[in-house]
Amino acid sequence: MLLFVGTVSADTLQQLISYGLKHSPMIRADKAQSALSRLSREASKATQYGELNLVGDYTHYNIERTLAPLPPSAMKSPVPVTTSKDIFSLGLSYTVPLFTGGAQSRQIEIDQIASTMAEETLTLSKAQLTYNIRTLYLSILSLREILSAQRTHTRALQHLETQIAKEVHVGRKAAIEQYKSQADITASKTQEEVLQSTIEITKATLGAVVGRDIGRLAPVKFSVKKPRYSTRKLLSRVSGLTKLKLERLQQQKAQKMIQKAQAASMPQLSLNAYAGRNFGEDIQTDNWDSEAIWQVSLKGQYTLVDFGKRAINEEKARVALLQAQIHLQQVTLDIKKQLLQAIQQIKQRYAEYRGNAAQYRLSKKSAEIEKVRYQSGASTLNDLLLAQSRVQLSRAKVIQSRYDYQKNRYYLDYILEREMR
Repeated sequence: MLLFVGTVSADTLQQLISYGLKHSPMIRADKAQSALSRLSREASKATQYGELNLVGDYTHYNIERTLAPLPPSAMKSPVPVTTSKDIFSLGLSYTVPLFTGGAQSRQIEIDQIASTMAEETLTLSKAQLTYNIRTLYLSILSLREILSAQRTHTRALQHLETQIAKEVHVGRKAAIEQYKSQADITASKTQEEVLQSTIEITKATLGAVVGRDIGRLAPVKFSVKKPRYSTRKLLSRVSGLTKLKLERLQQQKAQKMIQKAQAASMPQLSLNAYAGRNFGEDIQTDNWDSEAIWQVSLKGQYTLVDFGKRAINEEKARVALLQAQIHLQQVTLDIKKQLLQAIQQIKQRYAEYRGNAAQYRLSKKSAEIEKVRYQSGASTLNDLLLAQSRVQLSRAKVIQSRYDYQKNRYYLDYILEREMR
């Protein structure tokens, strides 16, 4: 009998990011929006070439009509003219705008800007997704380490409870001390369940972001180093960020909208052409006949009065430009604020990590001393349990602050759009 033992490979952070960038519902939605913007741009370009249509119609008249308008020469011709009450026509019609005051060109440019904005928005969405995956991934790893530490703490309490039970049995300890120890074990196990539940919730959240179920996660290697950032140097990069590029594109779009609104005050000129044949059954001879028809026309139009509609549309476009300018200023200030906050938060997390690590070392020594004192009868069980709980609490803080430090580094990368390069 052969026994095959297989191991399920763990998902790495980069694997989940790569999968999410391809399959995340958010990214797929933004890709669809980008595709729609490109199609709108192509549709605007195609509009300038006009339309060629196959047209046909059937008309029934109450009195007979000629198949084509009669020129003077036909009126003098001895040959009878075909007339019919039922006339069919079939032909080709071509219509193209020749001059729109620049409205058509501005619309093409507007759609081009919108297409570029959709592509940049997709890029930012990918950066946002990457940051979200990184943060959730680290949260799970952090909770997993804290859970492992909590289980170690539970085993230590169970070992202590076993020792106390033996001493209670021989009469060296009171039964209440065993009850206290069991109560702490119950509380520790409850904390394990809470942590396990939180891990499952966070994994479900990560799965929703990535677009699939999440299995085991591989650890992420990183070190906690003293942050050394040049604030001035980092602030100098703000103007080149994609977030601000989007805002500048929005300004350009608003400017084009003003130009398009102004174009409505210009004359409009279009070309219309038709070529086809009219068919009908002659009333006198019952024979079918046809006539070729073609025409070319230029149509000009100039709006004299629209009761303020053009002026209102132009003013709306100017207000939109003002809004875009204000929003650019606000976004610039917000990014600078976020950048400074991110730098300070990294420094804070580093200080917290150092402080928590020092507390952890001291609490371990304190717990060791309390254990010796308790065994010698110099302290109570409450003192020992309190010392051990402090060890567990400080250890959890070390783990949490370590991962929080890395999360804030990821946040700084996100603000500076480093993961996009």
